[in-house]
Amino acid sequence: MGGGMEANKNRFVEEWGAARENLEHNFRWTRRNFAIIGIFGIAIPVLVYKGIVREFHMQDEDAGRPYRKFL
Repeated sequence: MGGGMEANKNRFVEEWGAARENLEHNFRWTRRNFAIIGIFGIAIPVLVYKGIVREFHMQDEDAGRPYRKFL
C-alpha cells in the first residue's frame, strides 16, 4: 500500500544533521565563542536584572515606600 515511496536524501542536509548531533565533540573554545557566551550568558542577563530592579525602585519612590531588598 505505501511501498515505492522512498525519499531522496540530500547530502548537505545529512552532513548538517550529523554535525549538529556531534556538536559537543567538535566544539572548540575560541575568542569569538568566549565573547558570545560572555555577552549573551552573563552581560545581557545582568543588564536585564539591573533594569528590572531600577524599575521597581522607581515605582517604590513614586509611591513613597522604602526600596525593596533584592539579592
